Amino acid sequence: MKRYAIIVAGGKGTRMGSELPKQFLRLAGKPILAHTLDNFYRFDPTIELVVVLPASQQAYWKALCQEFHIDIPHRIASGGETRFHSVHNGLALLPDEGLVAIHDGVRPLVAHTVIERCFATAQEYGGAIPTLPLTDSLRQLGPDGSSLAVDRSRFVAVQTPQTFRCHEIKEAYDQPYRETFTDDASVYEAAGYAPRLVEGNRENLKITLPIDLALAEILLAR
Repeated sequence: MKRYAIIVAGGKGTRMGSELPKQFLRLAGKPILAHTLDNFYRFDPTIELVVVLPASQQAYWKALCQEFHIDIPHRIASGGETRFHSVHNGLALLPDEGLVAIHDGVRPLVAHTVIERCFATAQEYGGAIPTLPLTDSLRQLGPDGSSLAVDRSRFVAVQTPQTFRCHEIKEAYDQPYRETFTDDASVYEAAGYAPRLVEGNRENLKITLPIDLALAEILLAR
């Protein structure tokens, strides 16, 4: 089945302490978003890429593409009010047939084995999300400020790319927005589908804080 990837890049860089949106911050000499695009292109040069950016950032991204000689073919969709609306806009550019990976623009280090695993599982079962077991202990907070230890083996951490059959995830995103939609899998589930879990990779960190950027620099230099 034809493969697509939607790279969602609507961050503002607030937690990074930067006026520059985090997807444009430099990592090993070029914008984080460029690394993410390049990673998917190296995984499969025939994949069709869509980058979702706020309209106010698109001219700047095009200027960066010229400055850093980013010539990987991709289309641009406009971001929406929330991530849900941004993904919906990206999906509108895709046909109903095929498979689509929906990925955070600031996760440049997802392993190719994970991307392949997601596509293969989505083709067979409809949807796939990469996850990792938790290593920290967990406590559930009560409304009165109390807390209770919970069994961490019953939980996993969720990553991207969350990958689906195009027609199923497009149908799911035709639902009205709800605040409980925290990721693509939650939208998919609300439409009556059940994604399968696949193994993610530890290096696939979401660059949100300065320490994440420093760690990504180290991982890229290995």
